[in-house]
Amino acid sequence: MLTIHTAALVLPIGAEPVPDGAVVVDGDRVAAVGPYDDMAASYEGARTRRWPGVLTPGLRQLHGRWLLTRCYHPDPREADELGTEPLTGAAFAELAPDAARMAGSVRRGLQRMLAHGTTHVGGPFPDAVRQSVARSGLREVPDPWRSAPPMWDGPDLNPFVEGHDLPGTVHGPLTVGGAADLAVFDVPDENALTAKGAGTCVATVLGGRLVYRRR
Repeated sequence: MLTIHTAALVLPIGAEPVPDGAVVVDGDRVAAVGPYDDMAASYEGARTRRWPGVLTPGLRQLHGRWLLTRCYHPDPREADELGTEPLTGAAFAELAPDAARMAGSVRRGLQRMLAHGTTHVGGPFPDAVRQSVARSGLREVPDPWRSAPPMWDGPDLNPFVEGHDLPGTVHGPLTVGGAADLAVFDVPDENALTAKGAGTCVATVLGGRLVYRRR
């Protein structure tokens, strides 16, 4: 089924920004990128999804292994006891979650990555975590040198936290025939996105499937 994802600004990366732009998705692939009016005229009958802000390629979370194996992502039911932010360092060691508890943490961590526009996540992962990553649809990017704790004050699901710009954070450019891995952020432009971060995500599309939508 053809779907047109349209936003006030499309940032394909490696090509000029497209105001009032659109990305046409056919199955799990990008069929076209261009102005919305042109795409709507060329693909009559396609379903249209309208989004606020900017549409970009999906993001790459380089510290995926660390965030999934050295952090505990609390269940909402544990918020009164543990809060809502990932636990790491001494707090993680004190909690000492068992395998079953960590399995739930991994699932929640993956869901929270999707809620930050992430489509590619840095590994490598232990087998049990790799299976969860595969089930989520997120694409594993082997990146062994990133398996150590990242050089910032604490865990953060925002791929921009280390100061990467958008071209350095996306998985790659949006290209015709490429995988339909997209993210949409409720910000006016690229500068606002890198400043405010991926917490502004309103939608994530992975292989053409809408896997996250802010309520």
